[in-house]
Amino acid sequence: MYSGRMSLTHRLQILLDEHQHARLAERAAAEGRSVGALVREAIDLAWIAPDARKQQALDQILSAAPMQVPNPEELRLELDEARAGKFA
Repeated sequence: MYSGRMSLTHRLQILLDEHQHARLAERAAAEGRSVGALVREAIDLAWIAPDARKQQALDQILSAAPMQVPNPEELRLELDEARAGKFA
């Protein structure tokens, strides 16, 4: 994510409606940050962070201890029941 240490070299112009701009400006003021900083953070969260989160999730799955799982037919039935709302 953008940390303020990187050099900002590209300018981007976007159009917002009044409601979007007001919400951004209000949040920026509340956090003591600029609207631009919020937009850069949103870009990082939407486009960059998901890849890192996916990799972290994969790493956690692959490092998990082995566990017992049902055979494929039992698993299919269990999933079908879960999808039907039988597990609440």
